Amino acid sequence: MSEQKKRPLLPWILVGVLVITNIISILLWQSSEEKIVVQQVITEKVTSDRDNIKADLLALKNDYETLQTNDAAMQKDIEEKKARIEELLKEAEKHKNDAYIISKLKKEMETLRGIMKGYVRTIDSLNTLNQTLVAEKKTVLKKLDEEKQKQTVLVKEKDELKSTIAKGSILSSSNLSAMAVTYRRGGKKEVQTSKASKAEKIKVSFTLGQNKIAKAGERVVYVRIMTPDGKEMAKSYDESNKFSFDKSSGYYAGKAEVNYANAELSAAILCEGSSEFVPGNYIIEIACDGAVIGTTNLKLD
Repeated sequence: MSEQKKRPLLPWILVGVLVITNIISILLWQSSEEKIVVQQVITEKVTSDRDNIKADLLALKNDYETLQTNDAAMQKDIEEKKARIEELLKEAEKHKNDAYIISKLKKEMETLRGIMKGYVRTIDSLNTLNQTLVAEKKTVLKKLDEEKQKQTVLVKEKDELKSTIAKGSILSSSNLSAMAVTYRRGGKKEVQTSKASKAEKIKVSFTLGQNKIAKAGERVVYVRIMTPDGKEMAKSYDESNKFSFDKSSGYYAGKAEVNYANAELSAAILCEGSSEFVPGNYIIEIACDGAVIGTTNLKLD
């Protein structure tokens, strides 16, 4: 009687075991599906992060490309950072499914972006400083140019004043005359002549004018005579008979030292040559202090 009651329980036990087994299988399958879904989500996020990192790195690289500075040390650092960004791009492609590596790359990229912003601020400050310095330099150069122009004007005015004073200090002459003379009574009596054949010397008379700004003191007055045949008359043609006038030089026929005291001074100079006088027109100039101060003519028959 008891055995008959126990037998119907076995099938139910088997059914129960199958039900539990099926339930467990279903739960395990659901868990596996959830893991797959989670893994897919993680993979997609890592891929998205990788793509975002690459895009950000490329943008950051372009930002670094725009950085230019004359500071050699800073420019070297910028070039090194650009090279590092290239390495990060390669690592992002190499470890595209590694969330840890991608996370590290993102942190380093943010650090590089912060450094880049610091460079931008520094370069802007330097550019502003350079612009200020350039503007100041232009101002200084402008002032220097203005000062140079003023100095040029002052030098020109000074030179003009010197020239005016120099011209004003040149002595003037008046009453300039010339005559041929011969000597009688053993050279004691001077007689004027108009005959070239009788002439022994040419006497040149003149008056130096009053000049208050000229330097007082000893002066040498030279007489230069051009003969009718176009030659300079001189007692001898050597360096001792040469003198300078009007940025040139020539031979003198006579000279005299006078003591000039800024007042009118009359004088006469006897001139002679190394050959006999010839008929014709003689051109006579007197010079003092390197300038011709008077001209006259003498005609001999």
